[in-house]
Amino acid sequence: METCIINARITDEHMHTVAECAVERSGVCRLDKGLARLREPGGMGLPRFSLKRYFFYVLCLTGTLLIVLNLLQDEKWHSMRPHPGQPQSVRVTGDGPKMKPDWPLKSKKPTMRVLRTRERVRKRLSSEGLNINGTASLSENSIDLDATRRPWYMKGGTRRPYPAIRTRNTGRRLAQLWPEEDAYDDRVTNQLMFVPPDYNRTGGEHPLKKIMIPHGMAEAKVGPDIFFQQRCPVNTCTIVRDNPDNADLILFKDYITHVGRRSYNQVWMLYFLECPYHTQSVKNALINWTATYRRDSDIVAPYERWQYYDSSVTQISQTFNYAANKTKKVAWFVSNCHPRNQRMHYARELSKYIQVDIYGACGSLRCPRSQSQTCFDMLDEDYKFYLAFENSNCKDYITEKFFVNGLGHNVLPIVMGAHPTDYARSAPYRSYIHVDEFESPKELAEYLHRLDRDDDLYNSYFRWKGTGEFINTYFWCRVCAMLHDDRPPKYYKDVNEWWRGDGVCTTSSWRENDVVRSPNT
Repeated sequence: METCIINARITDEHMHTVAECAVERSGVCRLDKGLARLREPGGMGLPRFSLKRYFFYVLCLTGTLLIVLNLLQDEKWHSMRPHPGQPQSVRVTGDGPKMKPDWPLKSKKPTMRVLRTRERVRKRLSSEGLNINGTASLSENSIDLDATRRPWYMKGGTRRPYPAIRTRNTGRRLAQLWPEEDAYDDRVTNQLMFVPPDYNRTGGEHPLKKIMIPHGMAEAKVGPDIFFQQRCPVNTCTIVRDNPDNADLILFKDYITHVGRRSYNQVWMLYFLECPYHTQSVKNALINWTATYRRDSDIVAPYERWQYYDSSVTQISQTFNYAANKTKKVAWFVSNCHPRNQRMHYARELSKYIQVDIYGACGSLRCPRSQSQTCFDMLDEDYKFYLAFENSNCKDYITEKFFVNGLGHNVLPIVMGAHPTDYARSAPYRSYIHVDEFESPKELAEYLHRLDRDDDLYNSYFRWKGTGEFINTYFWCRVCAMLHDDRPPKYYKDVNEWWRGDGVCTTSSWRENDVVRSPNT
């Protein structure tokens, strides 16, 4: 067999095609039909391979598959999630703030343009005696101000808020009401003094917002009365117990019950007052707002809220001697003997170095709750220190054990529970002693003995008295006002991660926890 190789090179722009053929005995080369057509005048060229087009097709196919899988995955809870047509500002809470000594809360920082606008508006309003909510701001000597000139939520206060200020360029309100707008404050007073920019200016009726409570909270009576009784600046709301389809907000206390298909633009709010150890898990992607004791909740519901008359005056001289005639050292009223934070072990260790009288089921002394006033009178008259130990060490978890049993009486509270920085932000300055300020119970006992010997040093922990007051935070007033805010809805992608995720609680002391979590170790 005679063989020959014919190289056919056809050039079409940048394409080169090489054809090889074998000559049969007839001596005629048989070319590939495609090459034969290429040789013909006006013949069709070979298609060019495009890598860019190939990846585009693959990307489209992958995206379509992901969408289909996502729809199938969400089908089970489709009726309970936000309406598909509802505009959403989704917050992915899985990347939320981690527990560190200085509590760095991650939030979107305002741009320089926004900061300059706020500063410019603040200066203009300051000259008019107003703040960014539009309401009259407290003066520098507000500690001596007549009570009636204070904000409406303070004792005797009569100042009412004006509609919030909008920027001239964007039309957005300047009042900071939500965690994403101000992560370092609880925003309680901002919400109390918030009135929507167009409220009472439109000349017409404002829509009545319906708040449904499917279970619990019996103190909230059906109807609009509570919003008028509490003198809410925004009062166009009413409480209902049925017809969830027509509700603007559904409040779930402690757990979620199935209330049917979710209505368009409906807000679901989770209300927790217990710490994560004593609350149930919640289905993801259901909750729009949170109402808990934590400062990063949408509507903060603290056990108590301290408000200074003047933030620049946190200490004033006292004429009363809080150490006079007190002969006993440390007292503690406690009934839960098996908490998660080792408080019993700490108290018993402390009692080795200083007198600690434990009343209740966990101690040898008795003072029944039915005689609580007698017990607290004894605390005021006989004891210098009180153990305000919470049953769990969790972020912002500070209860009546501190605010009522401790600060509500003439004793110096020794605290365990929330992180030291949480107490610093929630309590009057220099009004308590945190156990994590000391390396051991023995070191704490030594400092308590020093305070016991030095009345002036002991009395320095009471100089906060008279600088402010514990305010009523008017929970329902704030819920109603926030429902009238025109901020786009959002939902928590993983509310359980936010509520009980890594670093929210610890079974050890915060001192030990911070050392373990320190990046330098």
